[in-house]
Amino acid sequence: MINLETPRKHRTLVDQAHQVAMNMLRPISRKYDREEHAYPKELDMLAAMIDGLSESGSSEGAGASGVRRDEDEVDDGGVRNGANLASVMSVAEMCWGDTGLLLSMPRQGLGNSAIASVATPEQQERYAGTWAAMAITEPTTGSDSASISTTARLDGDEYVINGEKIYVTSGERADSVVVWATLDKSLGRAAIKSFVVRKDNPGMKVERLEHKLGIRASDTAAITFTDCRVPAEDLLGSPEIDVKQGFAGAMATFDNTRPLVAAMAVGCARASLDLTRDLLEQAGVSVDYDRPAQVQSAAAARLLQLEADWEGAQLLMMQAAWMADNRKPNSLEASMAKAKAGRVGSDVTLSCVQLAGSLGYSEAELLEKWARDSKILDIFEGTQQIQLLIVARRLLGLTSAELR
Repeated sequence: MINLETPRKHRTLVDQAHQVAMNMLRPISRKYDREEHAYPKELDMLAAMIDGLSESGSSEGAGASGVRRDEDEVDDGGVRNGANLASVMSVAEMCWGDTGLLLSMPRQGLGNSAIASVATPEQQERYAGTWAAMAITEPTTGSDSASISTTARLDGDEYVINGEKIYVTSGERADSVVVWATLDKSLGRAAIKSFVVRKDNPGMKVERLEHKLGIRASDTAAITFTDCRVPAEDLLGSPEIDVKQGFAGAMATFDNTRPLVAAMAVGCARASLDLTRDLLEQAGVSVDYDRPAQVQSAAAARLLQLEADWEGAQLLMMQAAWMADNRKPNSLEASMAKAKAGRVGSDVTLSCVQLAGSLGYSEAELLEKWARDSKILDIFEGTQQIQLLIVARRLLGLTSAELR
């Protein structure tokens, strides 16, 4: 039985994440939104603290490295509230503070989650302490990750990578990048593998940083790979091409990262709802949770509707993480959580701007910033439309070739 209240073992972590969001991230949020591409040095101390907690084992799931499934665990039939659930809950609290700053955290990149998802035990140990970005999107490849054209050719004991990646979060700041490339385009999806490319690997170049609508505290880079040589041991997981398995191995990464992105949207939306409720109360509009929405003011009724929608997104997020902790296939639930939370995040933050009127649209409050930040959470890691397509395939039992 799933109990989606905060587990007792994670309450301290969640409370600490909320305190960090309120006392460390919120105060510098506007500063780094305005100073786009400036590195938030205040995060170094926080990252060191998280590293210490993770190494001591006293804060399971404090960072991206905690998002993984341990296949060696014995299934004793019990219920686990493990690293995945701890991670999404702490990430949601941090994004209540600032999403862009959370994405700027050293050693907590989406590439770290990819490593945790598919790397071998030896690779897990070797990459410990790295800060890994994740490079999937290409100039001619948007939501369809299977059409990746970046190539990786085996040459002796090294792979030679050629191609271009865009919109790489933390692409300049991270010390390594998890690059998705194909070993053989003629074999389609099954030949796509991920590689850990270090910044000092010859042939890798950060071409530019993007200017963005939101999450400006986070750097977003375009990177080229020109005869970039990568040791064969830096191919994540198995180098074998399993045509029967297809794209499943690479896509397992998304089953872990999509609930994290859903958590970001949940946290950002919660921040907007909390502030909007306070602003409405200051304006004399009270929200009564014991009375039906239809007998309250239009503003109060709208806020109640937004909060109900938000709660649905939160529950789907927690369910997807809980299933991962309990070693249950969660591809359907991960996409459902991402689709719901991405849409709800944009809807809630924009609606809160409208409810707050001129105050919501001005820089006097953070509502307009949260509305800008939340949009990307409905786009990266698979757009709303792609998530709905995946959900439809899972429910109907159809392949990608049968339902496009």
